[in-house]
Amino acid sequence: MSVPAKVAERAARLRREIEYHNYRYYVLDAPVISDAEYDALLRELMELERRHPELVTPDSPTQRVGAPPRADMGEVRHAVPMLSLDNAFGEEEVREFDRRVRERLGAARVGYSCEPKFDGASVSLRYEGGVLVQAGTRGDGYRGEDVTANVRTIRTVPLRLQGEGWPRVLEVRGEVVIPKADFERLNAERLERGEAPFANPRNAAAGSLRQLDPKVTAARPLAFFPWGFGELSAPVAETHSAALARLREWGFRVTEHLETADGIDGCLAYYRRILELRERLPFEMDGVVYKVDELAACERLGYTARAPRWAVAHKFPAEEATTVVEDIIASVGRTGVVTPVAVLRPVHVSGVTVTRASLHNQDEVERKDVRIGDTVIVRRAGEVIPEVVAVVKEKRPPGTRPWRMPAKCPVCGSRVVRLPGEAAHRCMGGLYCPAQRKGAIRHFASRRAMDIDGLGEKLVDQLVEKGLVRDPADLYRLRKEDLVGLERMGEKSAENLLAAIERSRSTTLARFLYALGIPQVGEATAQALAGHFGDLDAIMDAPPERLQEVPDVGPVVADAIHSFFRERHNREVVRRLLEAGVRWPRPRRAAAEAPLQGLTFVLTGALESMTREEAKARLEALGARVAGSVSRRTSYVVVGADPGSKLDKARALGVPTLDERAFLALLEHPEDFVRR
Repeated sequence: MSVPAKVAERAARLRREIEYHNYRYYVLDAPVISDAEYDALLRELMELERRHPELVTPDSPTQRVGAPPRADMGEVRHAVPMLSLDNAFGEEEVREFDRRVRERLGAARVGYSCEPKFDGASVSLRYEGGVLVQAGTRGDGYRGEDVTANVRTIRTVPLRLQGEGWPRVLEVRGEVVIPKADFERLNAERLERGEAPFANPRNAAAGSLRQLDPKVTAARPLAFFPWGFGELSAPVAETHSAALARLREWGFRVTEHLETADGIDGCLAYYRRILELRERLPFEMDGVVYKVDELAACERLGYTARAPRWAVAHKFPAEEATTVVEDIIASVGRTGVVTPVAVLRPVHVSGVTVTRASLHNQDEVERKDVRIGDTVIVRRAGEVIPEVVAVVKEKRPPGTRPWRMPAKCPVCGSRVVRLPGEAAHRCMGGLYCPAQRKGAIRHFASRRAMDIDGLGEKLVDQLVEKGLVRDPADLYRLRKEDLVGLERMGEKSAENLLAAIERSRSTTLARFLYALGIPQVGEATAQALAGHFGDLDAIMDAPPERLQEVPDVGPVVADAIHSFFRERHNREVVRRLLEAGVRWPRPRRAAAEAPLQGLTFVLTGALESMTREEAKARLEALGARVAGSVSRRTSYVVVGADPGSKLDKARALGVPTLDERAFLALLEHPEDFVRR
């Protein structure tokens, strides 16, 4: 039965009116009707939608109360990575950031936007045609959790944009936070119900976002503040500050403390003002953020592997507290580094209960002369990592003795040694040490390494504890009967995992090197090694001086790589992995003869034949450079399904594009392609 036109019109009018009053109340804090009048409007709309379910739209205000619980969170892929910010902990570091920015831009002075750094959970909101269609957490920066249903319950998130002029695709990024007063009230209610209180507002916000039942999220006092953008189908403004002002026009609550500063001295003055206001502000903040205001300048500055070069977070000083060291233990990490850890009498620091603090290494223990039984001053460095600042020697009890690193690994009994040139001690048990084994296997299977989907932490724990996997090579010898019967592992799950393991046999040399967990070797270094040598045997046999020929590989990194491959058990694991069928495309020619040398490619959209990482590796193996953004210097843009704003920019700049068929032809016959 069709809905009468008058009823549909009334429902549409109610939705618009309620959203307007939501904006007045939650964003502007200036309501124009009473709560009773607002409730009457909402009840009328709910009744219309109850009688005519076909009237319900995704952006209806009634949907904020929460949808039915979901079985899992689902996944969101970020078309534009959600990177972290570099931190600065003092004026000197801030001025160094400004110096680098001015040097790269060739400018004597730079204008910045300044805003608080809210201490909450980062999310990305995607609008299409002005309607919220998806929300995702930061995750690993490339893939996050789908929290769309939960975000719809946040009153300061517009379900439909107001005003006009917004682009067809608008991805707004920001922070979900809980006001301090509401946090205290929430914890009081949890204690009354016999539930554990949240440690701090940030944890409460993140936990609220990740609820499987959106009704739970709807009951939490969450707020959203935008601070940036992801994918855009068209530019929003010429400056960051103007772009946030546009968001205010479109219905978002933008912080009233957003300011611009002419030069770094203005930024530092802003920092001092916000720091003085910190305790009186309604939300937790752990610093302020400075961003180059001119967006064209931001594009020229670009990004490092993990953070933009055009922004920095100036962190507030950490809060401190005094407590007692009840023990010092040696903790063995994934790479074998043995770290002294102070076990503390529980103490509240910067909104969090701290029970442990890293002492970093033996030199640090000796420098600070930390002993069991000492009274110490503890702070959260950068509001994240608990740190022992100093010992209160006047309160030291009699009979204490200096702490020394154990000679044997507390986990496997192997020798603990300090390698030349390193501050850290290491367990020499390598991949055979149980403390390293689980972490090494999890790292090996991680998405940026061998990408074995489904091999999570709990499953790795079971495989190791039951003796099914002793090192990464054992993964390729697992059988279905080994897996069926493990906790949460039925036949279908076992088949899916074995299929993922099988797919991982085909990889790239860079991924394989990164997956081995070589100390000091991250993704960028692994890529540089693979690009320079092109062959695993050459890397394994290279002396330190040869390794230092690779860009960004210095003496410390070279020694770490050389030492790793000099260990017999490490070479044995590599041999077993290769025997298990792990393989990657061998280089067709030396880098100097690469047919795509000097060309720059940009990838956009999803390819059917390979992942983006695989496409990047194939291009780089042929000598090409793969960039993250389109500019006039881009040679070609490779276009897959559902391309983003990069395609629009390529067309605007006249940059040639390749569909997937043309791209595959390029990979197959790069010499012919270049000659054309």
